[in-house]
Amino acid sequence: MDLVHGDLKTLIRKIAFPASIGWIFNTLFNVVDTYYAGHLDTLALAGLALSFPIFFIIIATGSGIGTGTTALLSNAHGAGDEEKGQVIVCNAIVLAGVFSLAITLSGLIFSQSILQALGVSGGALSYGVSYLHVLFAGSGFFVFNATINAMLVSKGNTKPYRNFLVIGFFMNLILDPLFMLGWFGLPRMGTAGIALATILIQFFGSNYLIRQLKKEAQHPFHGFCLKNVTWQRQREILAQGIPASLNMMTIAIGFFVINRYVLLYGGDIAMAAYGAAIRIEQVALLPTLGLNIATLSLVGQNFGAQNPARVRDIYRLSLRYAVTMMTLGMIVVYPLAPRLVALFNDTPQVIAIGSQFLRIEVIAFNTYVLMGISNSVLQGLKRPKMIFFIGITRQFILPMIVFPFLGGTRSMGVLGVWWGIVLITWTAAIFSIFYTLRTMRKVLTN
Repeated sequence: MDLVHGDLKTLIRKIAFPASIGWIFNTLFNVVDTYYAGHLDTLALAGLALSFPIFFIIIATGSGIGTGTTALLSNAHGAGDEEKGQVIVCNAIVLAGVFSLAITLSGLIFSQSILQALGVSGGALSYGVSYLHVLFAGSGFFVFNATINAMLVSKGNTKPYRNFLVIGFFMNLILDPLFMLGWFGLPRMGTAGIALATILIQFFGSNYLIRQLKKEAQHPFHGFCLKNVTWQRQREILAQGIPASLNMMTIAIGFFVINRYVLLYGGDIAMAAYGAAIRIEQVALLPTLGLNIATLSLVGQNFGAQNPARVRDIYRLSLRYAVTMMTLGMIVVYPLAPRLVALFNDTPQVIAIGSQFLRIEVIAFNTYVLMGISNSVLQGLKRPKMIFFIGITRQFILPMIVFPFLGGTRSMGVLGVWWGIVLITWTAAIFSIFYTLRTMRKVLTN
């Protein structure tokens, strides 16, 4: 696929559509987990929701290494330097291994303490710890899959990862109840069974993606060699990947902060409602995630090929597509909010609070795509540092000011958290766009 000279509208569709389909099934995968946990009992649903920010650390690390790999490989491909591409691949694999080990050990040691520090106790704590311990034991598969996929995405190939995520979703439909409920004589594992199903599916994905990578005749991965592993190359990947990874970790921090104030103002019922509603929001956002991937690949290669006008066109076109899709999502979610929440839990209070959140949160839907596309452009231009600072401000600094002000000082309770999210995300999105445009003017005119 020629990302430097091909028609942009066609290229965006060819890259974004398979990626979006894959992410739809990936989130549906998580929806299945939430569905089964909700039918186990309300505390299991709350435990899973409270565990998600900790689990997100795994996703953030894998995504960071993957994003850094994609950015550098895309630049190398655009510049026609395939030898450098092979060196980047070797170093990315080593980094994935080192970080996988660190995540596994840290998660097994500290996950329970983190949940307790967040105020989680009783049945929700037990469910959350059981889920996280199994998940962290197999966390390396998440990181390796993200890294391998990055190598494919750097050439615009998003189909293998899509195939894995689609197959994984259908596998999860069977494996979740098999382990959670103890079908066919297996022990009843509860939330630990949900995590075990996830790990087995990720293991399958690792094997599948490696086979697909080997089929890429033009891909720089012609065999792994330790002699290509140098601190300089790893530092280049980390320079691109750490801001992206930290940005995603700020999302985990944001969940921690939101969970804290939701529990403070609404208790376990509000937490269960938020856990169900956030899954619905994620599904609505999914079609645009493929655009983020397409934007990064296209900007990376065209920046490497020194084609500034085309980079500007990619940003404008991607933003137009993203806003159009999210506006349609707003129109669908608002009237159907109660029915969507009821899919996860039929408790009237959960449905009422979850619907309230969704009908306020739709106002912020477009902010996430504006920031996502802008972040992808900054990654492709190898200028990712501001991404983290925007993230930490949006996810931690402003929430710690706005939530207690609206929820406590203004006596809005959990409603203050919902409106606080809207106010904060719009502020961050506007700043992100202005900063990206400023960076483009500076970088692309030098």
